[in-house]
Amino acid sequence: MRAGVVGASGYTGGDLVRLLLFHPKAELTCITSRQFSGKYLSSVHPNLRSVTQIKFDDYNVSTISDKCDYVFLNVPHRASMSIVPELLETGVKIIDLSADFRIKNQEVYEYYYGKHEHPELLGKSVYGISELHKEEIKNANLVSCPGCLASSAIIGAAPIISTGAIDLSRIVIDSKVGSSASGREFSLSTHHPERANVVRPYKATNHRHTAEMEQELSAVAGKEVKVAFSAHAVDMVRGILSTIHLFLEKELSEKEIWGIFREFYSDEPFIRIIKQKTGIYRLPDPKVIVGTNYCDIGFEIDEHTPRIVVLSALDNLIKGASGQAIQCMNIMEGIDETTGLTFPGLHPY
Repeated sequence: MRAGVVGASGYTGGDLVRLLLFHPKAELTCITSRQFSGKYLSSVHPNLRSVTQIKFDDYNVSTISDKCDYVFLNVPHRASMSIVPELLETGVKIIDLSADFRIKNQEVYEYYYGKHEHPELLGKSVYGISELHKEEIKNANLVSCPGCLASSAIIGAAPIISTGAIDLSRIVIDSKVGSSASGREFSLSTHHPERANVVRPYKATNHRHTAEMEQELSAVAGKEVKVAFSAHAVDMVRGILSTIHLFLEKELSEKEIWGIFREFYSDEPFIRIIKQKTGIYRLPDPKVIVGTNYCDIGFEIDEHTPRIVVLSALDNLIKGASGQAIQCMNIMEGIDETTGLTFPGLHPY
């Protein structure tokens, strides 16, 4: 598979090219960056020194179509919508990491992101959570990868929501996310003295990833789902921990909940159910999955409320972005979806 990355200079772009360079069935043939055109990849991503001599280039649709079977679009929101139509005409398979084609409802998209220039394509993309849309991804020409916070929330909540046992109008999700989710470009809010030693609520309501959560969880439930979502910036570089509060309308035992998660994700190699009786990591923690494509899920039952508290942890740059994108490429190509993604992480980190 010949693969290119449009917008390869950021943190997600760096992980995309790293994964592609070590992927046994992929060849990285093209990387683009307007800012760093003509410079070696390692001048921006120093961890890749001596790995490759590839240089950044300017974006050119003819170059992409000549050199690539797959192209990953790692560009700012609203930039993909002007690139995708011309790329689709070339026959290149597209995996878009922006938000431009995630939301199927034009009105909902425009509420969160502004006017969409190509709404006719919204229904032609496949939402790229492999665990929910594997069969659709297999035959897709355009995959829209989910937001990192949405990935954690949707993967964690979907199994219990599928049971019909909870109040679908009252789903509360609180996510803590590391600084790399803010991207490579810095601002006062990401400046180290302001970001260190902090738990900062930065979007307590109306976060745009709410639209993805409601879209996907409503599809799982078969009826409308309402999500109350809040996000916090915390003092770590990589990782997300989502705490998901699901209020029960009928009683579920711990054994039944175990069974629900195991059955829902029985064939999913990157989902691990974590609920241990001993040790310091009894429930999911992003610290132990840094650099991996795993999403760890655990739960506790609160009989007082009553509710199920689901914990979902992943690396925002891997399972929340580049790893999920590579997993989609593997599925589209018809090879084992774990190919190039089996790194178990580092601990301690």
